[in-house]
Amino acid sequence: MTKVGGLADVVRSLPSELIKMGHQVRVIVPRYGFVDYSSYKSETVIKDLIVFSLKEYRRIKLEQIVLDGVPVYLLSTDIIYRSDSVYGDDEVEKFWVFCDCVSQSLPYLDWKPDIVHCHDWHTALLPLLLRAGRLDCRTVFTIHNLKYQGNFDSRILHRSGIDQYWLAQVPGLTDLPWNLIVQGILWSHVINTVSENFAREILTAEYGCGMQAFIKFRKSSLFGIVNGVGYDEYDPGSDPLIEANYSSENTTGKAVNKLKLLTTAGWKPRPAAPLVGMVSRLDEQKGMDIIINAVPVVIKSTGARFIFLGRGKEYYEESLLQLESKYPDNVRAYITYDNAMAHLVYAGSDLFLMPSLWEPCGLGQMIAMRYGTLAVVRNTGGLADTVLNLSGDFKQGTGFVFSEYSAKALVFTLKKAAEAFSNKTAWQRIIKRVMEFDFSWQASAQRYQALYKRALELKTDGPL
Repeated sequence: MTKVGGLADVVRSLPSELIKMGHQVRVIVPRYGFVDYSSYKSETVIKDLIVFSLKEYRRIKLEQIVLDGVPVYLLSTDIIYRSDSVYGDDEVEKFWVFCDCVSQSLPYLDWKPDIVHCHDWHTALLPLLLRAGRLDCRTVFTIHNLKYQGNFDSRILHRSGIDQYWLAQVPGLTDLPWNLIVQGILWSHVINTVSENFAREILTAEYGCGMQAFIKFRKSSLFGIVNGVGYDEYDPGSDPLIEANYSSENTTGKAVNKLKLLTTAGWKPRPAAPLVGMVSRLDEQKGMDIIINAVPVVIKSTGARFIFLGRGKEYYEESLLQLESKYPDNVRAYITYDNAMAHLVYAGSDLFLMPSLWEPCGLGQMIAMRYGTLAVVRNTGGLADTVLNLSGDFKQGTGFVFSEYSAKALVFTLKKAAEAFSNKTAWQRIIKRVMEFDFSWQASAQRYQALYKRALELKTDGPL
């Protein structure tokens, strides 16, 4: 199967939890020609259905497989099947066709959904198309990343047959922008984003990415639900990818993983020095600008060691490699994606670095906490909802939080974290407290269940 970013984690994990709660759930995804599905047993559900989309008649096929107990429909048509990547060329046209195909194929299934849950700009047209087709279902639209909106030009709009919806005026609002996400905002019955704090932030110009006026228009239908963590995959008590398993009741295995991580980096143990890990896309959103400037100062003042794992923009990759060259006993930069190494970084680090410029939810900080690794985060988005700043007496809090987006603020916070790390007795108590926080998908799924119920109770069927 294909997986791109945190959205994929949600679409895979949430349905599984909802099924455990007794709901009937199906997932519909594109069937790409570049993905090998041969290991899955498939059943054809719809064959040779003709769908009209963007002024072309398209033949579609729907197959069903079962992934981790979840029935998954694979939708195939020409523009999707011949695609050689999830994104890239013609991506807006591809997902536009996907939405058309989904909306026109649902009536032919022998299973009728009460709720259609759409995610980000890729499926943002569905709430509008389902209403236009008068399908008897409610829609929930989840915003994961508002920065990416599915922008398009007049050529696609004129082929769509629904250009009147962009020409129509919404009372109190300016002309609708030519992107897909605005339609999900306006036409879904209920909107949510992936943390309560981010739901508040996207109402502002700073975080609204030009959509704030439309989100304010739907404010009464906007909610925030923090993503969960797949506890089956990320469980220090049974994780096969780490050196030693451990739990909140017995954390001795964490020291074994730290030693393994140090050895892998080619370093000898230095008990007084905290080990700071980061698993991330290397991008300005993730705070790379302030990290690069802060690391040398923190090394000189605390002796802390840093391990970075990830890929991203070439400038940041080269900057980390330069830091490694200049501070070989304090910095290691693994410019790659390596799942096994990521698990070891989560388990073996003392601190986890995530000083994002903006962060709708973030999974890294919650995974790190699951492994007893304290997060260093900026007070933004889901980071503010999931990491509680540690009090001076260490009796409350789960990590280290700062507000100002600057290298100076990050340096100050890392120094404070290093000082707390030196209190070994208190540190062990904090590790136990952090590991016992519940960030499971079970907790998040219960909140989604309440959101679906709210959508079903709405009386409106026409335009919002």
